[in-house]
Amino acid sequence: MPTKREEFEQSLRARWLGERMRKLRDDRGLTLKYIAAYIGVEFSTLARYERAEWPFRQDHVVALLDAYGVHDEGERERLIQLARDAWRINRWEPDFEGAIDDPSFVDCLWLESRAEQICAYGTMVVPPLLCTVEYAKALFYSTHGRNLPEFRVDKWLALLVDRQKVLNGPKPTRVHALVEEQVLHRPIGGVAVLRAQLEHLARLAARTDLAVEVRVLPATAGAHAGHFGAFTVFRMPTPYPPVAYVEHLGGRLYIETTAATHYGEAFDAMVEQALPASESINLIDHVAGELASSDMRLKMGSAA
Repeated sequence: MPTKREEFEQSLRARWLGERMRKLRDDRGLTLKYIAAYIGVEFSTLARYERAEWPFRQDHVVALLDAYGVHDEGERERLIQLARDAWRINRWEPDFEGAIDDPSFVDCLWLESRAEQICAYGTMVVPPLLCTVEYAKALFYSTHGRNLPEFRVDKWLALLVDRQKVLNGPKPTRVHALVEEQVLHRPIGGVAVLRAQLEHLARLAARTDLAVEVRVLPATAGAHAGHFGAFTVFRMPTPYPPVAYVEHLGGRLYIETTAATHYGEAFDAMVEQALPASESINLIDHVAGELASSDMRLKMGSAA
């Protein structure tokens, strides 16, 4: 019968914890041999902990944090929590209300800031990273109601703007957005807001200094692998595995290992059914132009 260690799947959290603990040791100039003896394990065992081949034991993490002189309670608790969660490869969390601006906290913000490529599939609306503020605000109100305190709406929108900074950094993150054709016609926030959103989408895709690709799945595409709903795949740098991410009214789900790979394969298959990038942008421009013409006719009719 395989041991618990042999059954361990290298989760994102285990890899991140291993990297953090190795960095703490290296920063203090301590050798594997010395620290292994300090916590009473074999040299090879500590090496496997740091490579996430085996999950760190919580008591070992506590002992190592003492040895490394990490006394900040917040940082200690986050690293100990990573050890508790090392076995968890699928995780459900509440909404962004509790999001933390902390580089050691593994969540959607952490994934977006470190992904090599973000593959976002939108069935009903434009993916968040490509939303305008007004479009996003309309979505937020439609989900949470209009009786929210203004400060909460402002806080959520500020968080969204911070998330979108990955598009404009010194080394912009590659974003591949795939949207259903119906998204281009759903008047989220009204016709003017939708038109501005479509124009924004086309501008992002046209900018050569960004790494944004937008593809449209035409209504004629028929059945495809995304019929269960919207999702995002974070393709991470080595040694991190890909992570799939699904938002829901009740919160958000992070999916790893084989299931995450399946989401990635589904996205790639759907891209094959989508319009080419140039045709997609032409379609987005065309719909935006029709909305502008319609809006102009309405204004002229009202003036008459």
